[in-house]
Order: sequence, then C-alpha cells, then structure tokens
Amino acid sequence: MSMTTLTPTQARVNLSQLLHRALNGDDIGIVINGKIVALRPVTVESTDYAARTYNVTPDELANFETSVHAKIKKDRRANKLREFTGDIETLIKG
Repeated sequence: MSMTTLTPTQARVNLSQLLHRALNGDDIGIVINGKIVALRPVTVESTDYAARTYNVTPDELANFETSVHAKIKKDRRANKLREFTGDIETLIKG
C-alpha cells in the first residue's frame, strides 16, 4: 500500500476526509519543508497525559497518587467528604 501525500493547502481543504481515512488505516502524509508528517491515530493514556502536560516521572506520579488516596481516606474518616448526587445547590448549602 502506498502513502497518499498532500501539501498543507490540499490537506486543509480535505482535513475531515483525510482524518477519517487515517482512522480507517490509510497512510496519509503531509509534505512540508521536504519532509512528510504522517496522520495516524494514537492511544493516549492518563499517565502519558500527566507526564507530557506536567513533565513528571512515573515515580512522581505514583507518589502523587499515593498521597491523594491517603488524603481521601483521611477525609472520609473525618466525615469531610459528601456524596455528590448531581444537585450542586444542595451540596453548596451543606
């Protein structure tokens, strides 16, 4: 199978169609400055998001998760947490 290559202008005109084709497995490339940038679906995980967005290591993320869970557990024991039923006004009133 060969790759379909387009200029940025051609890709802009047909972007939705090209994205759907890429999702269906077609090789689509946009040529810019003599190089090809490929359109491909990717899987993003929450740990990947945290690492990229906040520039944290897996160990830092694990430590943060542990401390958040410990705080939630402590707040549950102290009755500081309330169940959210979808009614924000009732939650605010207490």
